[in-house]
Amino acid sequence: MLVVGQIGKPHGIRGEVSVVVRTDEPEARFTAGSVFTTEVPRDRRVSAGPAGAPAPGVRFEVPKQLTLSSIRWHQGRGIAVFEGIDDRNVAEAMRGVFLQVDSESLEPPDDPDEFHDHQLVGLRVVSASSGEEYGTVQRIEHAPSSDLIVLAKTGGGTALIPFVTAIVPTVDLPGRRVLVDLPEGLLDL
Repeated sequence: MLVVGQIGKPHGIRGEVSVVVRTDEPEARFTAGSVFTTEVPRDRRVSAGPAGAPAPGVRFEVPKQLTLSSIRWHQGRGIAVFEGIDDRNVAEAMRGVFLQVDSESLEPPDDPDEFHDHQLVGLRVVSASSGEEYGTVQRIEHAPSSDLIVLAKTGGGTALIPFVTAIVPTVDLPGRRVLVDLPEGLLDL
């Protein structure tokens, strides 16, 4: 499964929620009728009362799937309506829930220099010049200026590597590695 978004805070009183998008193609993934598998964060507890409205002491079950009724875009976030979420209390109970799609159902990108995040996670990060292995790709962060590789360093800890051609000249999917040409001291930051 591939996380493509996360439900944020409620918006208004009729069940609308903000959605933090975690995909390069939000307009393709978030269309009316799209179905998402849900995942509740491990540190999350929710409860419900009559008619599904959250209330203390009664367990609220997050649906295993959510169907998107509509979405509009505002300041880089989606404001979404999902079937079955029709008031602010239920919307608040859904806060933090991850929205996922089956990674097997995704079309490969048309551009050979473009990759889905799930294709990169777990790849070895190796020096293009010396062959030294720095660690593995833990995840991709989508920052405003450029995407960042979150590197799980071999000796422990993490580092951020800008995912730009000057620093990441080659992604070798069949070889399960990312070749990098790192500026001096980048991994020490």
